Amino acid sequence: MRDTIRDSAFGQLARIVTRGRYFNYVEENPRFQFPCESFTSSSSEDGTPAEAVGDASASIIVNSTAPKEERNGSVVAGLEKAETTNGTDLNYHDRILSRDMQLALQRSTSQSIKPEKTADGKILVDWYTTDDPENPYNWSSAKKLYISFQICMYSFAVYFGSSVYSPASGGVMEEFGVGNVAASLGLAMYVLAYGIGPMLFSPLSEIPALGRTPIYIFTFILFVVLTIPTALVHNFAGLLVLRFLCGFFGSPCLATGAAAFQDMYPMIKIPYSLALWAGSGPICAMMILSLPETSANNILLRRARRLRKITGKNNLLSQSEIDQAGMNPSDVAYKALIKPWQINALDPAVAFTTLYTALIYGNFYSFFESFIWKGIITLVFPVMYGFNLGESSLPFLSVVVALFICMPSYCGYYYYVVEPQVKKSGFGAPEQRLIPGLITTFFVPAGLFVFAWIANEKIHWIAPTIGVGLVMIGCYTIMQSIFMYLPFTYPQYAASLFAANDFARSAFAAGCIVFSGPMFKSLGVAKGCSLLAGLSCGCTILFYLLYFYRANLRKRSRFAVT
Repeated sequence: MRDTIRDSAFGQLARIVTRGRYFNYVEENPRFQFPCESFTSSSSEDGTPAEAVGDASASIIVNSTAPKEERNGSVVAGLEKAETTNGTDLNYHDRILSRDMQLALQRSTSQSIKPEKTADGKILVDWYTTDDPENPYNWSSAKKLYISFQICMYSFAVYFGSSVYSPASGGVMEEFGVGNVAASLGLAMYVLAYGIGPMLFSPLSEIPALGRTPIYIFTFILFVVLTIPTALVHNFAGLLVLRFLCGFFGSPCLATGAAAFQDMYPMIKIPYSLALWAGSGPICAMMILSLPETSANNILLRRARRLRKITGKNNLLSQSEIDQAGMNPSDVAYKALIKPWQINALDPAVAFTTLYTALIYGNFYSFFESFIWKGIITLVFPVMYGFNLGESSLPFLSVVVALFICMPSYCGYYYYVVEPQVKKSGFGAPEQRLIPGLITTFFVPAGLFVFAWIANEKIHWIAPTIGVGLVMIGCYTIMQSIFMYLPFTYPQYAASLFAANDFARSAFAAGCIVFSGPMFKSLGVAKGCSLLAGLSCGCTILFYLLYFYRANLRKRSRFAVT
């Protein structure tokens, strides 16, 4: 726990205030012995003697790649067999899988990692040993779960900040004298803002000198502070501006939360963490005190800085520092703002996944407008089934029940079906990630039709409630399938594609929030939900076409990585 607090915002601030007297790192201890006998006796892979760092009893260990003879001996048998049988190199994600499994084997015993020296004399600072405790991959399961819990609670607080506005829409109408459509803008602006935020915060979190945690903490503090004037404002325009800012500064977890999981867990375990990743002040305090940095690039960059200070050797650099030296704002802006839309424009499959997730997200928000729109709610549960105002909110619990059904099912599918297959023969084609969605894509239109046409006083209220649950199961599983599919097709652009996808679905959902209320008022619940169901049926057909024909399209794409 001490290391967790040391690497948190609080711990780093304490180090600055006390000038390093507290929360020291291991290499700052005068008695610390580096894992090698002597750095002067080490040499780089090309045979060039490495320059001594510190005293003769210490050595800096660099380059997390183990020697070739060790690497070859720890390749997973199934992958090795697949590679030799096919006579071709493993694809990108199978190479990552092989690397993860090699490192897992190497971590079982502590091995020194040999130093590497660049042609211009720089020494690349990396992990000291294969089981280096500062490597997020080597953190204990309890520490990983604790950090994952914080990120999930962080995400929950931001999402809750959007939905908590809906019950107050009547009060907004009364307080500011505006209509129902205008009142819905408070929710729409928030949703739109947390789609815009990732376009900025996602690329910033990838800059090694910044890392992820400082962005989390700074923006979430602003998010918490802004909730106070949002509650007290007496001007409708001011309310909308504050709601937008709350959504904007709450968005970093939605942009980079998945990346934090990737920092800690091997690729084969990512689906479980994403499956779980769906009062804010206490959450913010917990993050400040105990949310450490997870980006390996940032951790190693700070280690290199400490070593330069301790040893006086300016040629000690992390790989991320070397890479960062060539970065400029225009490159960051291009990758964040232009590249993802370029891929969407030139790749029909990616464009479809963006549009499909936007439609699913928009359907989700539109569908629940049929619950809360003033006047329309009386057509469903209160009048048909005699529910009072409090009871009319209970059907929302079907969403929770649906999650308790689909989340374990989704994780069980990966544990019992996908993991054994992956360990035996690799990840396979990216389209394999879509299989869960192929089954549940029918749930969305089915649930919408059930809710639309079965809800009447002659049929038990549980029937339309089941329809709500079916919609939730379909939306959840389809989104998870697509979120796993995108990075497998374009791994080098994954962060930007997620940011673009987030913006597209949030912008579309914001529009749906505004127009769906009048739509249900004009068409009624039955016809309005049937319209949404019809759109979902068209996307279901396209989803199957994506699965069966995407491999041929991918071969022609100049963006795909094999």
